[in-house]
Amino acid sequence: MRKNKAKKRPLIPDPKFNDQLVARFVNMLMWDGKKSVAYKIFYDSINIIDERRNKDEEKTAIEIWKEALSNVMPHVEVRSRRVGGATFQIPMQIRPDRKVSLAMKWLISSSRKRNESSMSLKLANEVLAAFKEEGSAVKKRVDTHKMAEANKAFSHFRF
Repeated sequence: MRKNKAKKRPLIPDPKFNDQLVARFVNMLMWDGKKSVAYKIFYDSINIIDERRNKDEEKTAIEIWKEALSNVMPHVEVRSRRVGGATFQIPMQIRPDRKVSLAMKWLISSSRKRNESSMSLKLANEVLAAFKEEGSAVKKRVDTHKMAEANKAFSHFRF
């Protein structure tokens, strides 16, 4: 590398829940630098989750969101590696920060593809589906794990 690696900047936690994970999620949700709009979408979806959750359940809406995020997190992924003339898909463990990033990306992209009226409603429904271990974001994780399982024979090519 010609230059040194960029330092990781500290992330300011969000104002309502004082959580850095929420701030990171909102940064990924944000379009065109409109952070206040992204926060409004996120907080509205948390309110929708709070209304829809079972009242006898002791979990708060933010805990439901965090568990949904952990349900979407992949543990292994396949990476392309060229050995000789052939390219192999090699299953590898994922770094913890990449796990979180992939889970957030998949949750946001699958909620954007839903057919509800507003983005906060889409996000709330996708989070509730992921909490129950269903929905397209969880399907993406399952597909990634299946791909890694299918290519387990090539794991000896790992570097």
